[in-house]
Amino acid sequence: MNFQPLLEKSARDHSHLCPRQILGVRIGLFGLKTLGLEANQNSKRLLVITETDGCFADGLSAATNCTVGYRTLRVEDYGKVAVAFIDTQTERVVRLAPVLDIRQKAYAYVPEESRHYFAQMKAYQIMPDEEMFTVSEVRLAISIKEIISRPGVRVTCGVCGEEIMNEREIKQNELILCRACAGASYYRTPVSIPFLQQVNA
Repeated sequence: MNFQPLLEKSARDHSHLCPRQILGVRIGLFGLKTLGLEANQNSKRLLVITETDGCFADGLSAATNCTVGYRTLRVEDYGKVAVAFIDTQTERVVRLAPVLDIRQKAYAYVPEESRHYFAQMKAYQIMPDEEMFTVSEVRLAISIKEIISRPGVRVTCGVCGEEIMNEREIKQNELILCRACAGASYYRTPVSIPFLQQVNA
């Protein structure tokens, strides 16, 4: 398969192409092949969950047409180059990840290239899928229905008053809370606003 247009699509916003973008494209195509699906075209049948962001995710998006904006690409940042591919109709889920010795295998494919970065660039474009990736059938910890949720549903947090979309609220003692007010926040509120104003003055 000629996946050069996909590599170009992935590299467009980076002004360069890197090994992780190539891995993203290749894993995206292999995930589609494993599930027997085509890339999303005005469809939300395919949902992908990537375990890292950055260049790899851009390559994955280029190959699958799944995006955060279209709610078909989710990032669960474990710092791993791995992806769960979900067929939302059959509810089959496969998780793909590079084989543990993928870099060593890459060097063997292009022994004439002594520079590791460029060896990976070249090899990841010609290696067979089966030598690059592991495939595992997995089950999701929460249901596909919960992950997809119902877009457009809105409620208000009973503590901070901010709007919560897509059924992401948490109910505690009959109170509707956003995840931050329920204690599952990725940020901390400042101890003293006047102090911050003084620092910034």
